[in-house]
Amino acid sequence: MKEQLQTITLGGGCFWCVEAVYERVRGVVAVESGYANGETPNPSYEQVCSGRTGHAEVVRVSFDPAQIGLREILEIFFVVHDPTTLNRQGNDVGTQYRSGIYVHDAEQERVAREVLAEVNAHHGGRVVTELMPERGYTRAEDYHQHYFANHPNQGYCAFVVAPKVAKFQKTFASRVKP
Repeated sequence: MKEQLQTITLGGGCFWCVEAVYERVRGVVAVESGYANGETPNPSYEQVCSGRTGHAEVVRVSFDPAQIGLREILEIFFVVHDPTTLNRQGNDVGTQYRSGIYVHDAEQERVAREVLAEVNAHHGGRVVTELMPERGYTRAEDYHQHYFANHPNQGYCAFVVAPKVAKFQKTFASRVKP
């Protein structure tokens, strides 16, 4: 089964939010928080938060295409974050919070371009999501992995992450893992 898995890397603001959603998606087999598409090799969270590394907070989403396609992965992505705000999601501001789709091959780029064009048309041409190959990926520190699952009552999780998870569960009820 492993050779059938695909991986896409997505930046939709704070990685805790995006990770929490995709950990609940049927067909997703692994989610890892990290940093991508910056200039500093192997940056730390503190370096990324400085805004000087060029990295985005991202999640690598590994999924079984026999259970869920890339198009649906991306449709979920565009529902659970705002693709029209440049370098910002809610109160999280900085280039590390930019909206991005970081592809791993040409077919992913083709599908992502199609979905991105549809979403951009829906939003009247205001989408600022970047689309480029993933590069310079670094796994985030252990304490960032599965953050919402481990800290559901922490303030940020309760007030920012939980509503995004709830929106996913309501909008994509048939895609929620049992």
